[in-house]
Amino acid sequence: MDWFVNFWQIYSNLVLTIGINALLALSIWLTLSCGLLAMANAAFMGIGAYTASILTMNYGAPFPVALAGGIAAPTVVALLMGGPTLRLSGVYLAMATLGFGEVVRVLILNADALTGGALGLNGIPQLTQAWHVVAALVITLLILWRLRRSRIGRAFEAIKEDTVAASLMGIAVNAHKMLAFALGAGIAGLAGALNAHLTFFIGPSEFGFDRGVDILTMAILGGTGALPGPVLGALIVTLLPELLRNFRDFRTMMNGAILVLIVLFLPKGLWDPQRFKSWFKRGTTRC
Repeated sequence: MDWFVNFWQIYSNLVLTIGINALLALSIWLTLSCGLLAMANAAFMGIGAYTASILTMNYGAPFPVALAGGIAAPTVVALLMGGPTLRLSGVYLAMATLGFGEVVRVLILNADALTGGALGLNGIPQLTQAWHVVAALVITLLILWRLRRSRIGRAFEAIKEDTVAASLMGIAVNAHKMLAFALGAGIAGLAGALNAHLTFFIGPSEFGFDRGVDILTMAILGGTGALPGPVLGALIVTLLPELLRNFRDFRTMMNGAILVLIVLFLPKGLWDPQRFKSWFKRGTTRC
């Protein structure tokens, strides 16, 4: 067991970051499963991170209460902004939610007394443990798996395929979109709260456009056809910078090149159940 102890001492933060990134990828997978290209997940992560950190640092709240606050705050914000925003679709929805992310970032920068402004919050107690991340990821996967197999999940799929047809079938399109948006915000807020209490420090630059693109990349890269896809995408996107560390100045270029090649040759992502089924059929046919 000595090897595991040494491994955990060196790579524990990296392993826990993979789990937190998997939660972020699942948060946007949920909105994508309802046909929503919403790019506000980084902002929701930031709201959850700052809410949980302020609760623990300023008010001495227990960690479970801080996590609950980190989930509740972005969920409430999503419900408030979802009404006017979710009437949009496609690139217009993406632009609106990106604009919301910038609004959140500017508010954080200007609320110096509460958020620390550009300097961020430092000295956040390191309360996140491995079992917290594992439990959050497992519970989220179970909830989403059950949701996907339920009537709500089938409604999500119908809305994704054709909003007008889903509406004519009697599906409450706006209510289901709001549900997906709010649940995704809550999951992103949970990831932000866990991340804040793992890294000691958070700043407004961590929750900007770049983080939003990373979250979307994880989901698209892994594949949105099944739940393992976003988790696989989070694993790859998190590990690639570490695996390519020896390339130094060329690391970012190689990272991007690998992602582009995968998207070009595997447009449905790495985890594609239909592709696996076709491979299995070919194998059985040859036998």
